[in-house]
Amino acid sequence: MKKLTRREFVKISAVGFAGLLSGCKPENSSPKLPIKFLRQLVTKDISTSRLIMWQVDAPLKNPFVELRFGDGQAKNFPARDTSFRYDGKEILQYTAQIEIPNETCDYRVVDENSVTDWFPLKNFSGDKFKALIFPDSQCGNSYETWGNVAKLAFEKNPDANFFVNVGDLVDNGEDSSQWDDWLSQIEKFSSTIPFAPVPGNHETYSRQWKVIFPEAYLNYFEPPDNHVENFSRRFYSFDVGAAHFAVLDSQWDELDAFTPNLVDVQKSWLREDFAATSKPWKIVFVHKDVLQYRINGRPERREGFSDVGEIFMPEFDSLGVDAVFTAHLHTYRNRGRLKNFRPDETGALYILTGLSGNVRYDGLWINHALDKVTAPQPEIDNFLTLEVDEKILSVKCFLSNGELFDEFTLQKA
Repeated sequence: MKKLTRREFVKISAVGFAGLLSGCKPENSSPKLPIKFLRQLVTKDISTSRLIMWQVDAPLKNPFVELRFGDGQAKNFPARDTSFRYDGKEILQYTAQIEIPNETCDYRVVDENSVTDWFPLKNFSGDKFKALIFPDSQCGNSYETWGNVAKLAFEKNPDANFFVNVGDLVDNGEDSSQWDDWLSQIEKFSSTIPFAPVPGNHETYSRQWKVIFPEAYLNYFEPPDNHVENFSRRFYSFDVGAAHFAVLDSQWDELDAFTPNLVDVQKSWLREDFAATSKPWKIVFVHKDVLQYRINGRPERREGFSDVGEIFMPEFDSLGVDAVFTAHLHTYRNRGRLKNFRPDETGALYILTGLSGNVRYDGLWINHALDKVTAPQPEIDNFLTLEVDEKILSVKCFLSNGELFDEFTLQKA
């Protein structure tokens, strides 16, 4: 190789430096795009698509989501302005539907020449998956308790493919500060795997504790379209691996003045929805529980079934539902498998999921005859894992100290 003279070296170096200045800027030199509450939402099939949502403090000009693949290729997906107003504030929000390959990749949000950091977009194929299930995260003040439970669950289960919160995400659905706190506690995790929200009754409360239409919940989260006029986002379904999931809205009493006939509409939709799936596992999430408990100090209250149970348990029987997860009572109870309102090994597994916030009802409920497993008393926070493949469905419940205290397995023939 010819040795360069000092003059030749200086000339080549100057040309190279000038080319760098006149060409593309290094990637890390782009201005940082400030966004908050970045989150993924489930779509009809999370193995092929995701919904990306985020908020900002100032309007964006031309936002999109950029995907970066392992081979160096990239693809862009435009974002919609889904801003809304509530609690006296303008919430600036953007949403992008993205299609993803059958591989793990990275994504970021771009607007003009500003960009966010890259975030992992975990994907999977086949029938097997793991989900994290969180009960009511409702907190009376700070949502730090919810954040601590979520952090433990995600750190112990880095292989989780998506997560669910079974309603009553916040204590007061009209309080924007609670939503900000709730979202900020899990932003590290919600940006990496998709979320399946379940509506609860506390999403329907105003600051004056009057019933309102759950505008905040329905705007913060955009699950798959159910194609039912006047009931968009209220209930929905999605597929993951070997399972088909249905998320129901149990707030027909609270919201009857706004949208009557919610029960009949959901029953009709559920029948059609489950008839259309060929997945081997059928799983339901609904906020309010199927059982009615006696209450300490109230002898007039009888043990039995709630209106949710009386209305929907026969539907679950006829549709071949395998597992039903509920919440609302802030206590964990495993009822095993039920059919025709009694224990039956051919029926669905019913799990009352507990609590992941700091609102506790210590000593309130008297055990139900159908309870097989009750959480240690007084109640502390917990979370669940759900692992499914084509033949096995496994549920485990963990306390907030990481202790496993209940598990149940179903098996397909």
